Amino acid sequence: MSTGRAEGVMRGAALGLVVLLFLGNALNYVDRQVLSLLKPTLEAEFGWTDGDYGHLGSSFQIAAAGVLLFVGVFVDRLGVRVAYAVAVAVWSAAGMAHALAQTVQQFVAARVILAAGESVSTPAGLKAAALYLPANERNLAIGLINTAPNIGAILTPLLIPPFALAFGWKAAFVVTGALGFFWLIGWLAVTRKLEVVGNVPERAPVAWGELLSDRRSWAVIGAKFCTDAVWWFVLFWMPDFFNREFHMGQGQLGWPIAIIFTLAALGALTSGALFPLLLGRGFSVNAARKSSMLFYALVVLAMPLALVTGSPWIAAVLIGLGLFAHQGFSTNIFGMTADIIPATRVATVIALGAFAGNLSGAGIIELAAWSLQNGHGYTPMFAICGSAYLVALAVIHLVVPRLVPAVEG
Repeated sequence: MSTGRAEGVMRGAALGLVVLLFLGNALNYVDRQVLSLLKPTLEAEFGWTDGDYGHLGSSFQIAAAGVLLFVGVFVDRLGVRVAYAVAVAVWSAAGMAHALAQTVQQFVAARVILAAGESVSTPAGLKAAALYLPANERNLAIGLINTAPNIGAILTPLLIPPFALAFGWKAAFVVTGALGFFWLIGWLAVTRKLEVVGNVPERAPVAWGELLSDRRSWAVIGAKFCTDAVWWFVLFWMPDFFNREFHMGQGQLGWPIAIIFTLAALGALTSGALFPLLLGRGFSVNAARKSSMLFYALVVLAMPLALVTGSPWIAAVLIGLGLFAHQGFSTNIFGMTADIIPATRVATVIALGAFAGNLSGAGIIELAAWSLQNGHGYTPMFAICGSAYLVALAVIHLVVPRLVPAVEG
């Protein structure tokens, strides 16, 4: 094969990789969101309380957190290609299995297996970007990939509630779960053509002592703990928020949720461009990354104002600005990780960060259930959301005062 043709094949494979990582992340959040969108229907059919629903959500988060302790090692040792394929097969089957559930315990079992599979997605995606994409293209690609959950979260509320009303809630779980098996066909076809950029092994043992003693690892873990709770709170409780606060029914919930996640998608897209733009203007890596984060941390301060508006549409925009900021900040955490953490342990560090984020997510989901059952409403959770990102930026700066790109070897 000629050099030009070989380069063309590699460029095509790299583009295919970005598309597949985008679609994988989107499917991940389609399967996660179906339950929250069907809450009014399932609540009526099975007689769930807020506590039952909260336990379903926290079970998912705790299960995901437990699995994430091993996901990084799973990806780093087995390799991205095999690890991601296995994960998608598992979570797709688990998503379909929800249709068979009849009790809270059976739903919990399905959610736990779903969590185990879906926990691989982000560490595997970031590892793939670090391995197979050039450094000058990586941040924009990560921004695009990080947009995917929002696309899934936009389309799912628009399509699933009317689909469930027409064909039943069981059909909604079966169809969304089955999509992952179609994705697998493309993944297996494209990834066999990929080659690693630079002299970095696809598989490597994890040096736990070195990783845990590295302040850079703790900067990522701390930032994810502070910020991921906001994402899980919005993803899991916002359909209930609009149902409870604005008396919107099952068929109406899709539109405000779609507005929220459209703004979140814009946050992910702009964040992929903001960091390289600041670099081009002469900012150091440290200044460009932290300035980007500060911008998004200030934008999220608008989110708690959703509690004082009488309009569901204004509330959706304000919450959407919060997720705009979350996705912008989150993309910068991922980009920071790919830059400052050696590629051989990116998946493990991201997995540990996601572990921390799932624990904080479980906490805020249970807090919401407790707060609602005890008459405190949504105020405590929105207060946490408004302050989380400034706290996360302070953690990053205190732990790693100067961000410097990692040197392999």
